[in-house]
Amino acid sequence: MIRVLLADDEQLIRTALATLVGLEDDVEVVGQAASGPEAVAVARSVQPDVAVLDLQMPGLDGIEVAAALREQVPGCGVVIVTGHGRPGHLKRALATGVRGFLPKTTSAAVLASVIRTVDAGGRHVDPELAADAIAAGDSPLTPREADVLELAAGGASVEEIAVRASLSPGTVRNYLSAAVQKLGVANRHEAVSRAQAAGWI
Repeated sequence: MIRVLLADDEQLIRTALATLVGLEDDVEVVGQAASGPEAVAVARSVQPDVAVLDLQMPGLDGIEVAAALREQVPGCGVVIVTGHGRPGHLKRALATGVRGFLPKTTSAAVLASVIRTVDAGGRHVDPELAADAIAAGDSPLTPREADVLELAAGGASVEEIAVRASLSPGTVRNYLSAAVQKLGVANRHEAVSRAQAAGWI
């Protein structure tokens, strides 16, 4: 029996998934969570074979949860299910050791099949998402530029970003300027949009 943890902040989706996956003879849902930190705590408690995580959850996103599980529940394979299949997300997920990456349009039968594949030590990435990731190429941003641009996404001022990133305002301006230049856009708002669309932040 494959023991599965399901984590999604939308209760309707989570309970529907639990019902559908639970219909499989060889799969048992042993835990559910509505946020990233809860997913980590439940996984530590129930020690699932496979965790099926929504990409976007409160507290920690699915990729951050996957990183935590790699350290704290090393025997657990991770499948990310997302409505936001951007290329950068897929690359981050694979770099974190995620072994399954699927859109939310996936059928329950395919999800069950992927759970079995991941439990057996294999990988499954949705072919369309993989093709998009290859076409998009790698992010031109350094990790620090991406961090600063992500803080700018909420409309924070340079001074606010500086405080939150523990940088000087001048350094924040330099990072934002570099990001704008690398992304070939006119200003930081366009840089945020471009980087978000590619999944780089």
